Amino acid sequence: MSADAGSSERPLAGRIAVVTGAARGQGRSHAVRLAADGAAVIAIDLCAAPATTAYEGSTRADLDETVALVESLGAGCVGLSVDVRNLSLLSAAIEQGLGAIGDERARHVDIMVANAGIAGGAPIELMAAEAWQEMIDINLTGVWNSVKAVIPSMLTNPRLPANGGSGTASLILISSANGGLKAPPNLTHYAAAKHGVVGMMRSLANELGARGIRVNTVHPTAVDTRLIHNDFTYRLFRPDLESPGREDVVELFRSFHSLPIPWIDSSDVSEAVAFLASDSSRYITGITMTVDAGLSAR
Repeated sequence: MSADAGSSERPLAGRIAVVTGAARGQGRSHAVRLAADGAAVIAIDLCAAPATTAYEGSTRADLDETVALVESLGAGCVGLSVDVRNLSLLSAAIEQGLGAIGDERARHVDIMVANAGIAGGAPIELMAAEAWQEMIDINLTGVWNSVKAVIPSMLTNPRLPANGGSGTASLILISSANGGLKAPPNLTHYAAAKHGVVGMMRSLANELGARGIRVNTVHPTAVDTRLIHNDFTYRLFRPDLESPGREDVVELFRSFHSLPIPWIDSSDVSEAVAFLASDSSRYITGITMTVDAGLSAR
């Protein structure tokens, strides 16, 4: 598999992107969107359910489907099952992915989309310590691990000015509008992790900017994926109903937004990711980009 040569129609051709949480949902959407712009993709996912989540986990078959979708667009792709909580395994997986995509000149990460994350919630008196710890381990430490694992490759990327190039690399950290910028009740672990990602981004933007690496966060509102569409979430938001379903939360979710919608599609977030990955955002770093239908403005 090889990264394609660049072209105006495929602005990310010749570049390699790492996407975590890529087996389904937002991660799959991001991987496919970047591939449509020509990037080769290293797609990473746990392919299992974390211990404290109330919804079914992704599978190896899900990750294989992502790989097939990326390859159908003519982009190189390798799918690797690895836990972002394990830095050594994550680093080794990325090295394996780089070895499978491109020749020696192309084996450098250009884009990291740190998307892997979990969702859940409970009042503080009912929240288990294990739930807190797993949330922090995946949604915060897992993002740090993802950055840490690609930095050696990024720092030697020949596209960067320090290495004789004139381009930039891009770290895109997926946070949240309702958790990373605002802090609703019953989400103390989620809000702590997603707010932490913003602090991480701001520090890294200052640290890495001089070396040509841009760092930004993306803050979606509720996205139409299994992370919100599951029985646990329905009961959390509609405790007044015995067996709430999708239609029972539509009006409540719509009330969070300035625009008259209950949630957005993964593809809406992927458009922001593609922009931050591209040269169109070459001077943009250190920002919190919202894709939230006006939630954070309310």
